[in-house]
Parts: sequence; structure tokens; C-alpha cells
Amino acid sequence: MHKRGKQSFILPQMPVITTWASVAGKKESEGPLAHCFDVTSQDTYFGQKTWELAEQQMQKTALETLLQKAGLRKDQLGLVFSGDLLNQCISSSFTLRNAGIPHLGLYGACSTMAESLLLGSMAVGGGFSDRVVAMTSSHFAASERQYRFPLDYGGQRPPTAQWTVTGSGAALLCSAGKGPRIEGCTIGTVTDLGIPDANNMGAAMAPAAYATIRAHFEDFSTSADAFDQIITGDLGQVGKEMLLELARRDGISLGGKLTDCGTMVFDMDTQDVHAGGSGCGCSAITLCGYFLDKLHRGKLKRILFCGTGALLSPTSTQQGLPIPGVCHAVVIRGRED
Repeated sequence: MHKRGKQSFILPQMPVITTWASVAGKKESEGPLAHCFDVTSQDTYFGQKTWELAEQQMQKTALETLLQKAGLRKDQLGLVFSGDLLNQCISSSFTLRNAGIPHLGLYGACSTMAESLLLGSMAVGGGFSDRVVAMTSSHFAASERQYRFPLDYGGQRPPTAQWTVTGSGAALLCSAGKGPRIEGCTIGTVTDLGIPDANNMGAAMAPAAYATIRAHFEDFSTSADAFDQIITGDLGQVGKEMLLELARRDGISLGGKLTDCGTMVFDMDTQDVHAGGSGCGCSAITLCGYFLDKLHRGKLKRILFCGTGALLSPTSTQQGLPIPGVCHAVVIRGRED
């Protein structure tokens, strides 16, 4: 009844994003969006003994900040959708252990913020829960240790490499209230054009981003003109340019509406991040720190938030396999008084 086209759907009972929270690390707090984040830390360990424990602390802080802003207790939450980049999503599961909150763990790589919002909106819009949290995180050092080389190795990063954002974002979706609303979503397909380089994930994700944006336009018979901005998760500068080229080849205009969280969260000129930011936390803190506030204040009316993810693992890249990508899109409308 609510399906649109091949892979999209609308939400007649549009969930409301009533509250959001963001936690950012040291490098992120030195970037152009520093003033947008709820919590920042100059300690990349966040008071913990390991990088992995630091990421768990970030998620815990994001959830606690969200609850404090919403004036809720943990036992008043109906469901949490969360995930991260680490094996077996340990940041999410360890964060929520013994919390007594129903939890569904996700792995969409860097698309996890969009995926959790998408599934959360289905749960609330379908009447299965009144309060759902969508949450994710990433940590630069933990991700480097898992996917590439430990920092102690001192490996050189090529120009196409991106800097994994140290941060966590959380959003509360409710069946009623005031705030931006989720209008509809497009579920992405796994796309693989044979990019094997783990230091060029923007190129691996760009085809998936284009496929989802094109599918959204087709399913809803719409175009870039329907949005104030089309926001991709973390393609970085290389991936963003590839996405624009793919659209140009098919004669699809993005109307100057395209922006990418990976090119926003850091100062590309003064902070040495090469092609830009990446990681689950990249789109999470940019959405929960910057864009949702713009929507809430009426500075933006309607956006297409497209979380992008590179679905690689250390095993697959060490075996020389290419990197599939995925992208999920969520339409978010500004607050209506």
C-alpha cells in the first residue's frame, strides 16, 4: 500500500525526529562544524584504555545526551537501531548491554545512520513503536587498526584516502511531537563496479549513491528540484566528483543541490584529511549536529539524506576482492508549525 516504484516507500504517518545528539572527537572539534556538536572531547581515548572502548563511550554519551535533551529515561524507549564499523558491531552491543532496551543491531558500514533512520521510520510509521532511537558511531584509530594498519605502523596514505570521523550521532523518532519529519525512503541495492582499493572508498561508494538517487527520482517521479539539498554520507571529494560525472553521463541534473558530509566535517585546506571524512560517524554527526537543526529552524525545507557505505572487510580486501557499496536514502521535511 505504501510502496512506490521498485525500492521506495512513503510514510503516511510521518515519524517525527523530536530530538538529536552528536558527540565529536578532537580533530572534528577543530573543523568548520565544531559549534554544532553537543559534546566534544580533546581526549581521543574519551577517558578509556583502548580505541574500541573510546568508541563505546562515544555511543554511550550520545545516547545519554539524547535522553537528557528529550527528558526521557532509558526504560521509556521502545527500540534502538544501531550499528558501527567494528567486527560484530561491538561498539553498539557493548554500549547497550544490560541497558534493558530492545535492540536491533545493524551493519550498513558508513550508511548505518541512514539505514537506522529508515528502519526506525518503518517501525514508528507502521505503529510498532512510539519511540525509536537511530544511532551509530566510528573512531579513526579503531577503524584504521581493523581495516588497514595500526597507527604505530606509520603507513603512508594516498591522496584518495579519507579520514574516518571520530564521532557518534543519535536521533529520536516519535509517533508525535514537533520537529523534522521523515516523509519517505529508498532502500539501496548493493552495487559493485570492481574497485578493490581500501584507500579509495569514495570511488567504491559513488556508483551505489548514484543508483539510489536515480532510483528515488524514478520511483517518486521527481528530480533534484524537489529538494533544498541532496546530501551524501561520506563520498569525500573523489567520490562526490565521480557521482556528479555518473549523473552527467545519464543526463541527470543534480541542480547544484549535491553536498557531501565528508567534505563538510573537516576543513579540506587546513586539516590533513586528503579526500575528506568517512566512517559511520561522518554523516551521523553532520546530520545530528548541523542539518537537523537547519530543518528544525526552517533554514531548510526538504532534504534527501543518502547514507553511503563501503561493504568491505579485512578478509575480503586481503584476498583482493572488490569493494561493494550501498546507499540508503531518507526524505526529511523541515518542521511544520
